Amino acid sequence: MPAMSPPLSSPPLCTGYAPWFSMSRRECLNRLALGLGGIALADLLGSKAGAATPGPAGDVLAGLPHFAPKAKRIIYLFQSGGPSQLDLYDYKPLLNQRHGEQLPASVRGGQRLTGMSGNQSSIPLAGSPFKFSQHGRSGAWLSDLLPHTAKIADDLCIIRSMHTESINHGPGVTFMQTGSQIPGRPSFGSWLDYGLGSANENLPSFVVLITKDKKGQPLMSHLWGAGFLPAKHQGVRFRSGPDPVLYLGNPAGVSTENRRLALDRLRELHEHQFAGTPDAEISARIANYEMAFNLQTSVPEVTDLKDEPAHVVDAYGPDARQPGSFAANCLLARRLAERGVKFIQLYHQDWDHHGGLPGAIKRECLQTDQAAAALVADLKARGMLADTLVVWGGEFGRTNYCQGQMTATSFGRDHHPRCFSIWMAGGGVKPGVTHGETDEYGYNVASDGVHIHDLHATILHLFGVDHERLTYKFQGRRYRLTDVHGHVVKALLA
Repeated sequence: MPAMSPPLSSPPLCTGYAPWFSMSRRECLNRLALGLGGIALADLLGSKAGAATPGPAGDVLAGLPHFAPKAKRIIYLFQSGGPSQLDLYDYKPLLNQRHGEQLPASVRGGQRLTGMSGNQSSIPLAGSPFKFSQHGRSGAWLSDLLPHTAKIADDLCIIRSMHTESINHGPGVTFMQTGSQIPGRPSFGSWLDYGLGSANENLPSFVVLITKDKKGQPLMSHLWGAGFLPAKHQGVRFRSGPDPVLYLGNPAGVSTENRRLALDRLRELHEHQFAGTPDAEISARIANYEMAFNLQTSVPEVTDLKDEPAHVVDAYGPDARQPGSFAANCLLARRLAERGVKFIQLYHQDWDHHGGLPGAIKRECLQTDQAAAALVADLKARGMLADTLVVWGGEFGRTNYCQGQMTATSFGRDHHPRCFSIWMAGGGVKPGVTHGETDEYGYNVASDGVHIHDLHATILHLFGVDHERLTYKFQGRRYRLTDVHGHVVKALLA
């Protein structure tokens, strides 16, 4: 049977091209790709920020957000090392009454211990040496280590029933930041950037700030990496000092005008290359060059605190004028939030108190308590707290028993994944509430447990995202931040 020919009146596929029936299959597919790729490139170079990049086939992002969001941005104050909930947020007077007694086997229930305390012949209960009292109309129980946090108690949603499977820092921090204990998955900020896009053209959508000169477990770049998502969704680390973003400044002798001229010519070359090879990496490279040029102006402006009134800086604490301190980073986070940065990730290390806990935790609270509370109060005063979500917490909690030697004035606590505490404020969460409870020993969740996957699902929900529908196809499988788990904790929603 002879091959069918198209009607003579059929137009060519594209004006200026030969009709499709005179092309080879390879040439036809390539030219079709050129046409679609050209549209995408033109949109990239001429459009405003805000539209998310389409994912692989089937990952439709055009419908995002899935429903009306309550949060527009998030400031995540991550306390790396595992702060002791029993000395900060989870008041357990029974531990003080039974201080020094052995942890009952019925409470432990045969659960695993870390190698650091699993071989101890004795695991004595350790009561907190710090006083707890109730604060605000909510009556939230807080340690006297947190006098400034106590002032914002009615703005906080305290979750006492967090739990995880991770018992060591590497997997624990990775789990909290990426939804998986194994490195390689996209970070939370990358997922948000992928799904919702950027709100500005002059700053990254995802910025990372790390407290300067802190010890403790190392922080690896995969914690803010894009994993298998396109690389443009990874977090951009801002460092303290004259160069917040490395290699951003022009070389000596190169003016802004010359830099702009060079980028224009370079873009023309990339467009010419794209016309022959419609590769998404080329368009991404153009976008990165343009973003870098914009950052040369926007980064020095946002990181310069000289225009901040003295009373505002003072509210964040005595360290707020020291670049790279937690206080300075909290203030910078507010400035980034004002300028449309969607995910601002702060890391503060050195909460891993296996020994000498009373003195060590007091030191960390002196560095973080005032600044974290000032951030919430500052956002509220500016009318931004309603749509800015602030999260405070670590990767797991600490044990109710002593690790190592207990003395009259000192002791340590081991890692404890069974229960720990975090707090959230603003961004659509219910203020002035304490969610979940642990048992009277502070060892197990007693009610309303919240898993890490549940926390991620709930935060995505606050951004108008259904966690089950934000996916990315990789190696034949559709992945999501919450993997195949998680549910929205509606009791946390305002």
